[in-house]
Amino acid sequence: MVSPFVLIEKIIIWLIHGYQIGVSPILGHHCRFQITCSQYGLESIRKFGVLQGSWMACIRILRCHPLVLNNNEDFMSSSYSHIQGIINMDSQRNFFVIAFLIMSFILWQTWQTEYHQRINIQKTDIHKNTHPLIHSESNNDTQYIHNKSHVITVKTDVLLLKINTYGGDIEEAYLTNYLKNLNSKEPFPLLSTSQEFIYQTNSGIIIKNKPESPFNDKKLLYTTDPNQNLFVLPKNKNKLQLTLTHRAANGITYAKNYIFNRNDYSIHVYYTIKNMSDHPLAVKLFGNLVQSIHYPQSYDDNNNGDSFPLYSYRGSAYSTDKQKYQKYSFKDIKNMNLKINTSNGWIAMSQKYFATAWIPLTQGNNTFYTTYHKNNSVSIGFRSDAVFIPVGGQGELKSILWMGPKIQEKMKTIAPNLDLMIDYGWLWFISQPLFKLLSLIHNYIENWGISIIIITLIIRLTMYPLTKAQYTSMAKIRLLQPKLFAIQEEYKHDKYQYHQKTIALYKEEKVNPLGGCLPLLIQMPIFLALYYMLSGSVELRHAKFCFWIHDLSAQDPYYILPVIMGITMFFIQKMSPTTITDAMQKKMMTIMLIIFTVFFLWFPSGLVLYYIVSNVITIIQQQIIYQGLEKKGLHNQKDA
Repeated sequence: MVSPFVLIEKIIIWLIHGYQIGVSPILGHHCRFQITCSQYGLESIRKFGVLQGSWMACIRILRCHPLVLNNNEDFMSSSYSHIQGIINMDSQRNFFVIAFLIMSFILWQTWQTEYHQRINIQKTDIHKNTHPLIHSESNNDTQYIHNKSHVITVKTDVLLLKINTYGGDIEEAYLTNYLKNLNSKEPFPLLSTSQEFIYQTNSGIIIKNKPESPFNDKKLLYTTDPNQNLFVLPKNKNKLQLTLTHRAANGITYAKNYIFNRNDYSIHVYYTIKNMSDHPLAVKLFGNLVQSIHYPQSYDDNNNGDSFPLYSYRGSAYSTDKQKYQKYSFKDIKNMNLKINTSNGWIAMSQKYFATAWIPLTQGNNTFYTTYHKNNSVSIGFRSDAVFIPVGGQGELKSILWMGPKIQEKMKTIAPNLDLMIDYGWLWFISQPLFKLLSLIHNYIENWGISIIIITLIIRLTMYPLTKAQYTSMAKIRLLQPKLFAIQEEYKHDKYQYHQKTIALYKEEKVNPLGGCLPLLIQMPIFLALYYMLSGSVELRHAKFCFWIHDLSAQDPYYILPVIMGITMFFIQKMSPTTITDAMQKKMMTIMLIIFTVFFLWFPSGLVLYYIVSNVITIIQQQIIYQGLEKKGLHNQKDA
């Protein structure tokens, strides 16, 4: 099997090559170092390996400005005489190397998911199950209970559920407003159980009948109206309540209540316990989410998010009074079980567009735990503190179960930080307001594709002053290149004097060497946040745009949009100033342009649409900015 480090090294080298040929020409080819940062990164990785080489490349990028004073030569400076002819580039474009490294990390995450899923299937070691998935019963009792139990169907305007009276748990859950796939009329199955895949939720009570007795978590057989196995939310009502009852021989009555609200994916689940026995009770509430580690390919259909090129997290997560949102992957669960005490929060399982979550509401602390099961599945659950019910008294234990799409506005009203499950990446604090703006536009336009076009226009126009400042700074530095090269040649053996003379030149010409870096540094998080937002929003799933685009979350079936995007990249490349004269490098630029276009063939249509609009705006802005710079003598169209 290929080492993961070898694979990562190949990916990073490929990305750096793509950057040199596909991105660098767009921004101009001038760097204050004769050995450019990208070439430095390539040689570092090849000589020292992917870990040390990547680290050295990042340090070099951070050093790529004239304010760093260092008398030491670069570690490979004497061995680079054969690279002297390589084209030089502006220092600010090196920030794009970081973007490409981020992309390589995304690719690495994708590989890790697929790699460990294969390993998990092959391994046979079993961890100790500290929280039973199915409560113990004798064989005879279990057979009797299953013969007496039956399945109840509950239907609301957004949910279709199958509830087994044995335990009162939801065995199957379908989201009726979301199709299984674009060409299907079947609702999306969120919870299901089959031979190849398990995704379940269950809850129950843990009872201590006497002070000296241990807690007992036996499943209960509930009853309801025997003549009614179908419960439907009436059209003229906004709430539906289902009550399942179990009357024990010792005088204790257990009622498991489900409350469903119209247009709501949150279900209120609470237990009412009447203690008519001769002993006080201590009762705990628990809730579990169980899922197979391996996600069958036949189930995916772009809903899981493990597919190339866009990785999205699938696994468990939780929120506590100390941590707003914390992922705990299936691999983490398999390696070590989790146990956390908290006064509030929730536990959940997440995939690309959908999620399930338990939010305990019983007063006191809750224990969050995870378990690895012998059937290669994992669970995450909660267990509340004990509620004491005196003889003749009544107690309630409450919780909320969320089962549905990751809708930001709905989730944040259910529990604090629940909306953080929407996988907007590490720039979620920017992606969330961007999505609110996109939703606001959609409220008036009612077309997500046009909304993407409008929000791209708004962002690019807002960023125009920064873009203009960046291009202007680049043009000024480009004019200083002959003087900078002269200083570099004169003081090539005296790094200190070289830096001093360079700084003096910038002051004399009133040029800020970081003038091109800072605007780019401000813009990049916004564009990356927009990227995450468009790739992780369930609203774009099966959303139509126009003509042949019927799903903005899926790739263009006819590859028309990626080809158009490639054409816009070609025009940007042709219009950008360049000093490339080598025929081979020009040919490689064309080849890499084709490779980039092919790479985008598998991107969601919504993302490709965003890049097309952004590129068109770039072309227009370039023309406007270059015309202004030409009037000031800072640009020559003949160089473009």
